[in-house]
Amino acid sequence: MTDTPSPLRPTDDEARTLARGLIDAARFGALGVVHPDTGFPHVTRIAVATAPCGTPVTLISSLSLHTRALRAAPRACLLVGEPGARGDPLTHPRLSLDVEAAFVPRGPEHDSLREAWLARHPKAKLYVDFADFAFARLEPLGAALNGGFGKAYVLGPADLARRG
Repeated sequence: MTDTPSPLRPTDDEARTLARGLIDAARFGALGVVHPDTGFPHVTRIAVATAPCGTPVTLISSLSLHTRALRAAPRACLLVGEPGARGDPLTHPRLSLDVEAAFVPRGPEHDSLREAWLARHPKAKLYVDFADFAFARLEPLGAALNGGFGKAYVLGPADLARRG
């Protein structure tokens, strides 16, 4: 048996900075959840922003399937990083975050998230206060960073935290 070299690079500050930049720049992402009725993976596009503490958040309706899925099984995956206007989309950086959703009740934290959300998504002012909408923090548990061809990394929660 021969040892196959790992395609992963050692996690370094460049990878941490790139991952943090992808989180902070994200306005949308693909959320993967477990479908509560079938048990199959279910992926949907969601709007995202970053909480003041640096955690990705989303504003979602209780009417959506992915909200029901997260309430039943809060572990999910969030893919962020948009392809550029030119070139092969697979050469552009992207980050697959393993996350655990935590719904935020109305109160001071909700109000802080509301302010940050509206700064990022001003058109949400039309529905942000609807009773069926709630914020969910998507707490990173780990991530896989593809920084472009030959630039693969595995990151832990400390690697994804805001610095300074």
